[in-house]
Amino acid sequence: PNLQTRLAQLKKWALLIQQYCQHHRIFKLTLPSAVNSPLCHNAAIHRRLSLHDLRFIVNYMTVPESEGSGGGGRRAEWIWEPGSTFADTTSQENENNAFIYWRRPEEWAEIISGWVEEMGQKNTVLTVYELLHGPATEEQAFHGMDAEVMQKSLGLLVKRGKAHVFGDQDHQGVKFF
Repeated sequence: PNLQTRLAQLKKWALLIQQYCQHHRIFKLTLPSAVNSPLCHNAAIHRRLSLHDLRFIVNYMTVPESEGSGGGGRRAEWIWEPGSTFADTTSQENENNAFIYWRRPEEWAEIISGWVEEMGQKNTVLTVYELLHGPATEEQAFHGMDAEVMQKSLGLLVKRGKAHVFGDQDHQGVKFF
């Protein structure tokens, strides 16, 4: 296809992936498994998106919209295996897992910050576990979200001076300002 058609296809696939992941509350997509899921395989018409094409689409989703011919709006981020070197990260074989952001960490940070404000939780300490699984957050969009995405979102609040995260990895607390 020509560039314009290809860009339209990429945008539609990126939106479909975001919507599918949001509907199923998938924060981390394992690409080799996804190609066998209803996301990429339509058994009724015997069509399947290849792993190569799925990697291409997710890679498009990692690019900011302002770059070149347009990008996917940073709606995905590759998850590199611990201990990977730069040489490893440039190989497509290592592009097997990605965060899919139907909401980017910045957007989650705003939602969390709004909830803290609304619930009067400023200057109090909450555990990350309470934010993710506590009864006070059950009706919130961030309840049950992936812990790594929560950490990224909290990290943004720390950078903005709206929170302080402390404790060890398994028992972290957050004080909101």
